[in-house]
Amino acid sequence: VQLQASGGGLVQAGGSLRLSCAASGSIFGIDRMGWYRQAPGKQRELVAIITSDGDTDYADSVKGRFTISRDNAKNTVYVQMNSLKPEDSAIYYCCAVLIPRFYWGQGTLVTVSS
Repeated sequence: VQLQASGGGLVQAGGSLRLSCAASGSIFGIDRMGWYRQAPGKQRELVAIITSDGDTDYADSVKGRFTISRDNAKNTVYVQMNSLKPEDSAIYYCCAVLIPRFYWGQGTLVTVSS
């Protein structure tokens, strides 16, 4: 499974960005897809996850501001990030679970200026 993320960039606080992550390769049976992030000096943390059935889970810090969605036909997962804060600045990594394996995409940098 290969994951190609896109959509990062520089945005002012209060702004929005949408990240996309397309899966390719041996993708049959992918269960969960989602996003993690890692800020400098911090551990990688879950941002949002979505199952193949559309069930979602979010980090408390992004609830109400971020929305994860998935297009199963395109094997793509998105995260719409609104009301961005400087503390949202991080490298965002998409992920996919094809049991029993966990796959990472390359990171995409999100920088939120104050």
